[in-house]
Amino acid sequence: MTNTGRGPRPRGAWWREGAVTATAFVLCLLGGVVQVDDTLTAPPAAAYVIALVSCAVLPLRHRAPLAALAATTASGVLVAPLGLLLSPLIVAPALITAYSYALTGRTERRAAGAVLGTSVVLLVASTPLFGGVSWQDASRMGAVAAFPLMAGVLGHSVRNRRAYLAAVEERARRAEESRDGEARRRVAEERVRIARELHDLVAHQITLANAQATVAAHLFDIRPEQTRKSLRELVETTGHALDELRSTVGLLRQSGDTAGPAEPAPGLSRLPALLASFRGAGLEVSVEQEGTARPLAPGVDLTAYRIVQEALTNVTKHAATGTARVHLVWNRDRVTITVADDGESEDEGAAGYGLIGMRERATAAGGQLSAGRRPEGGFLVSAELPLPPARSGGAP
Repeated sequence: MTNTGRGPRPRGAWWREGAVTATAFVLCLLGGVVQVDDTLTAPPAAAYVIALVSCAVLPLRHRAPLAALAATTASGVLVAPLGLLLSPLIVAPALITAYSYALTGRTERRAAGAVLGTSVVLLVASTPLFGGVSWQDASRMGAVAAFPLMAGVLGHSVRNRRAYLAAVEERARRAEESRDGEARRRVAEERVRIARELHDLVAHQITLANAQATVAAHLFDIRPEQTRKSLRELVETTGHALDELRSTVGLLRQSGDTAGPAEPAPGLSRLPALLASFRGAGLEVSVEQEGTARPLAPGVDLTAYRIVQEALTNVTKHAATGTARVHLVWNRDRVTITVADDGESEDEGAAGYGLIGMRERATAAGGQLSAGRRPEGGFLVSAELPLPPARSGGAP
């Protein structure tokens, strides 16, 4: 949008203002070169006066567009009385202020049209009042009348376009905030639900186990039989607590999941098998590594595995491409994982809650994650995760 004058204008804006003012001044002088008898002479003093007065108000058209339009119109009205030829060139400042007046949009459309129409009438009315009107004069008057109106229509169109783009950006921003807020709300609700289940089903047994352990410790020396009984009850209580914990965690499984033997959580050591599964699905994945690989903490290792898994899943589902690249860079204190593709789909950047989940995993592990479209095309997911401190050379 145009600057309203309430703050300092950027340095580039001053250069543009100078260029516009200088151009308008030159056009005014060129208009003064043409005389009434269609001969060309050096610009008379009157042409310099018109150019100076009308161009001096141009830098003010952003703060006071109506006043600037009135001043340039008044300068144009003086063209014929001063013996100059009325033409679109000599009223160029009026064209510029007409555009700026329509662009600012500080008045209603009808009021702006009335102001521009009045300006046009004043510009062309001076010629018949100070001499006869020939066919050449009529054609020049028609051009002078048409150009300010065209400038006003152009300014109004540009203002509508800027307002439309601003509205689109605002809707996009609100939609993004709404989506992030909905994701945070769902995560918070799920955490509350899990906390409630854990509290209701496990807290009672843990409290009872603590009481039984306290009794057993108190009676250990004076009542051995009572102590053994309390310990047997403690074993039963902790067994029930473990059963309740398994049931609560089981609520997080899908309905079709079956309880299987526990196995280690996946990590980057299982990356080849993960990539093989995607290759089997038709996605060609290449892997590059820089630096020396080091063991990760279990939680960080699982996070790294899940980020690669989710990023490649998004490529398979949303990107219009059959290739992807995984790049791991091992530094002194962190590992950087990037997953890139060359797809052109616009849906990959809005892949549901997957990106939000990856960011939460990276943040929880002490790292950070960024994702977005690449300037050269495609999509990029980049995560930095911390590494444990390297052991000294003498450590076992």
